[in-house]
Amino acid sequence: MRTIRFVVCDVFTDRPLAGNQLAVFTDARGLEADLMQALACEMGFAESTFVLPAAAGGHARIRIFTPKIEMPFAGHPTLGTAFVVGEATQLREVVLETGAGLVPVRLEREGARVVFGWMTQPTPRTVPVAHEEELRAALGVDRSELPVECYDNGMTHVYVTLPSRDAVAALRPDLGRLAAVAAGGVNAFAGEGDSWKTRMFAPSAGVAEDAATGSAAGPLAWHLVRHGRVPAGQTIRIEQGAEIGRPSVLYARAGGTADAPVVEVGGSAVTVARGEFRLHR
Repeated sequence: MRTIRFVVCDVFTDRPLAGNQLAVFTDARGLEADLMQALACEMGFAESTFVLPAAAGGHARIRIFTPKIEMPFAGHPTLGTAFVVGEATQLREVVLETGAGLVPVRLEREGARVVFGWMTQPTPRTVPVAHEEELRAALGVDRSELPVECYDNGMTHVYVTLPSRDAVAALRPDLGRLAAVAAGGVNAFAGEGDSWKTRMFAPSAGVAEDAATGSAAGPLAWHLVRHGRVPAGQTIRIEQGAEIGRPSVLYARAGGTADAPVVEVGGSAVTVARGEFRLHR
């Protein structure tokens, strides 16, 4: 019998039963990839992470799975895992090895408890948008206030700008059509200044709608800087998840240069459960 322990965190929230759920399997040594995938499917969260010994200069290596596929990088799994590792080790900065490279996460504490983290994300690069008209039609949107653009930081995210927060809340996308035209995440957002609202749909990855998408928050900040909607270095507050009953708050900022943007995403997380699988196999 194999005993496999895990921790459940709610990420991008400071209160239990909100934010984005995450299962962290704290010792994944000896687990085969197909078993990791099966466990992620069994948990049913947007993502689960599997913690392994460091191999490339970090404090730990992680593998990230949705219920359907493995991801090189994702934001809320990286931040949530850093909280778990940081509370176990009392490190002030946790460097995690991901499929997209090293991701450092600076941790803030109240006493021994980690209360906030800032991760420096992989550099987002702009990639071509395929099937823009079909994508907007599947999303149910006639036009975008800013150019529809796609960024890759280990996961690809397309950004469609809507005229108001109410328009974002009212979206009812055709998820089947969206899965057929978009391989990564599709983000619809609106706002101004330092306050923004977003929704993210990734049906091709097994996530109909995400409660909080850290991998999308960084490129969103860079997108807004590139198009003059916010100044470089300004921290923005992003609300997400209310429509699926998981209200979340993310923070992001972007600076650097057009060729070398520097993107940071921050938020809170809380541990809500601990458990184990006992598998006869």
